[in-house]
Amino acid sequence: MKKIISISLLSLAMLSLLQCSDERFDILPNNQDAPSTIFTTESNYRLVLDGAYDAFKSPTYYNGDTGSSIILGDVLADNLILNPQGRQTNKKAYEWSYTPQDNAVTALYASAYQVISRANYVLDNLNKVPYTNFMKNVEAEAKAIRAIAHFDLVRAYAKIPTQSSGASSSLGIAYVTTFNPEIKPSRDATVTASYDKIIADLQDALAKINANNGSIGRLNKTSILGFLSRVYLYKGDYNNAVLYGEQCIAANPSVGTNANFINIWRDASDDGELFTILNSNLSTDNVTVGVAYNQNSSGIRSEYNVDYDLFNKYGGTGANADIRKPAYLLTANFGSIPYNHVIKYRSRTGSTVGQVVDIKFLRSAEVYLNVAEAYMKSTAPNPTRALQLLNILRTQRYGTTDSPYVPGTETGTALLNAIYNERRLELAFENDRFWTIKRLGQSVVRSDFGSSANGGGGDAPTGALKTLPAGNFRFVLPIPQDAINLNPNLVQNTGY
Repeated sequence: MKKIISISLLSLAMLSLLQCSDERFDILPNNQDAPSTIFTTESNYRLVLDGAYDAFKSPTYYNGDTGSSIILGDVLADNLILNPQGRQTNKKAYEWSYTPQDNAVTALYASAYQVISRANYVLDNLNKVPYTNFMKNVEAEAKAIRAIAHFDLVRAYAKIPTQSSGASSSLGIAYVTTFNPEIKPSRDATVTASYDKIIADLQDALAKINANNGSIGRLNKTSILGFLSRVYLYKGDYNNAVLYGEQCIAANPSVGTNANFINIWRDASDDGELFTILNSNLSTDNVTVGVAYNQNSSGIRSEYNVDYDLFNKYGGTGANADIRKPAYLLTANFGSIPYNHVIKYRSRTGSTVGQVVDIKFLRSAEVYLNVAEAYMKSTAPNPTRALQLLNILRTQRYGTTDSPYVPGTETGTALLNAIYNERRLELAFENDRFWTIKRLGQSVVRSDFGSSANGGGGDAPTGALKTLPAGNFRFVLPIPQDAINLNPNLVQNTGY
């Protein structure tokens, strides 16, 4: 752990030049400085805190070809199929053949602790100036950032409470709450303990954070409510998932309108976004987050294509027309072969720089789905409200002006399955699918289709690539071996 946390100390570059344009910010690294000289003014705390946000764009968190969270949750699951004409990145993740030495699944570990260490650097130095309302908000943002990164770690490197009996009492993660390069923390004794710490940080942040922090690239009260709905859903505390999710929906009810939806993915609209990692076209930023999916090389050269079974689930014409299909997918040749490409992260309106777009970390559409599912599973089920929330989302995704969507009327198990189906379609390629399958205690079962646009190609998953059975140890990713070598207090996950 010493080496992992020290990475952020070396790269902190804490005193940064902040440039604001259209309520968007970019962090431009400067020379590292000591706390006694950095933490002298409230504005400097803001600069350092924005550096913590910026760390979400570090290589292998939401940046880079291998192990990036932009693709990890889908390549491990059933939404994607390896393209034989790609560069074979993340192949061991796709094949479920990873080990503690494989960057394809271990890269997030160090990157998330880098985010955490930057947040802790702020929190450890709050006492350098008077504790004003501004500083209370700084504290809240830093605690929320710390909680979000720890959540990404715990769902990947530990069991999810709802996936099986006994999961809650299994080993948690190392929850780090101080900036100390010498620290060698142990993992929490239980997953429940890790979730409780995440929730405590988010609850404290909720009590202190501003309603509006001036940019969609910074956390605020509404986005914290949304994250609480996510964490409580994963914990299996469905009553609280409803409680905080409904407050989030009341504060930001738009799921992203049909008219705006394509523009959301081209960075021409922020409709329905709750928290976004901003990514400029400046030479100092320019993070090509979409490169994990494909590159522009005499056409679209994809690393992975949309599984044909999923491709066919997106509707066709009239009342079944699904706006997500043109927003997310494009059928085009690479060489002489047509493929179904993921284009969510391919281009920004008005820009000639490929793959550089903002990262939609949390959207209100997810919160609607969180709450709808939680209503079906809470101690006081409310299927009427669950269906209402689902139909609000579906009304903005299906149909045309001439042939509008006809609201669904599902009940019982059919309604719950409709919520699951809509979650897969809505959050495809947003680092959700594998974790949802894991959370529900299901198996990953890939289709029989190949990689070409019509499902052919002769490269359909078979044998060990076809199914990852529920409960398989590989649903919990391995702790990087170099982290264990540096910190003997860490315990490796079972099976590795």
